[in-house]
Amino acid sequence: MNLSICTISFRHQLISIEQLLGWAQSNHFQAIELWGIHANNLADQGPYDKDWLKGFGLYTSMISDYLPLQGPEPQLYYKVQRLSRLCKLWGTGKLRTFAGDQASDQTSAAQRRTMVLRLRSICEWVAQHGISLIVEIHPNTLADTVESTLQLIDEVAHASLRINFDVLHVWESGANTLEALDKLAPYIQHFHLKNIASKDMLDVFSPANVYAAAGSREGMVPLFEGAVDFREFLEYVMDRHASTLADMDASLEWFGHHAQKTLRHDRYLIQQLQQRCQNQAIVG
Repeated sequence: MNLSICTISFRHQLISIEQLLGWAQSNHFQAIELWGIHANNLADQGPYDKDWLKGFGLYTSMISDYLPLQGPEPQLYYKVQRLSRLCKLWGTGKLRTFAGDQASDQTSAAQRRTMVLRLRSICEWVAQHGISLIVEIHPNTLADTVESTLQLIDEVAHASLRINFDVLHVWESGANTLEALDKLAPYIQHFHLKNIASKDMLDVFSPANVYAAAGSREGMVPLFEGAVDFREFLEYVMDRHASTLADMDASLEWFGHHAQKTLRHDRYLIQQLQQRCQNQAIVG
């Protein structure tokens, strides 16, 4: 996997983009996942673009934002166009959003049709820029279960709609992560990797808590120390999906304290796992 840091991990730290990228380069990350508000703010501050980023040996794997699917269409169109220009500036073909803010089993058929039409429109708009719309599997959205996600892909019926496979949120939905991976593999263009100490602590990832500077970070743990078996998952990706997903972009999505220490540790362990799987493939 090509590993990204998320600039959102440093949302409450006093650190410059130059310092952050220098650290990512020295710790052998390949890319950054750029938070939309960071991309927007940097656009007016100097020589920040894909060519400048190459100077650090990095690229932008994805810009992540939150599109107002239920707001006025002109407002939505303006934001999509702005983010599409930022994607081009930073050299990424992926714009991530959520499929609304309501659980699929609490969404009426009429509401779902409205959301599907909005998502199809966005797909048409971003396709004009050569960009894919990446919908994240996430609770309290229309992509909160494997079944609803597959239904959404079928309903939107546009080649620009692709999936960010957030392993923790797939597990949170009650699905078997390996079976879910098999079903969604043709539509996946990105992975989010994070973990939790136990299932009863998942509320720590609720947006209201995550984005609050004083929010709780209890239960957020390094990737290989939590309730989700990431060793099994990543080995499965590197074995069963080696030809299609093993070189996919994956972001270490860390929201807790001690971001640099945790990200460095997780990247090192993933690198070790990748090397071991490669050696086994050669021997086999």
